[in-house]
Amino acid sequence: MPHSPPTPQPHGESMAQATLFEKILAGEIPGELVYEDAQCAAFRDINPAAPTHILLVPRKPIPRLADAGEEDVGLLGHLMVIAPKIAAAEGFGDAFRVVVNNGADAGQSVFHLHLHIIAGRPLKWPPG
Repeated sequence: MPHSPPTPQPHGESMAQATLFEKILAGEIPGELVYEDAQCAAFRDINPAAPTHILLVPRKPIPRLADAGEEDVGLLGHLMVIAPKIAAAEGFGDAFRVVVNNGADAGQSVFHLHLHIIAGRPLKWPPG
């Protein structure tokens, strides 16, 4: 099986360094948690794109969606089941968007997989 090169980290970060999200999950940096379980946690985005903007983060540090493997199928499914529950708890069970940015060119700034749950304003298509 061919070996994949390591995922490039922005600004020279090493894979051994804890990401911002790992530090929030560990309680080293404050975050406004709205949900947590054994596999993931969700907290409010500090730079919201909508009135409700929550980041759903797996506890397992997967840098990008493209880095997820077959062993992550259950975790990825769990995130997709939890996202609507969080939207409903926030009062937006019928009108929310889930976004995953994969890589810097797609707008990913923290290289720890996360789902953006966005709601609370009209959401246009296509997104920009």
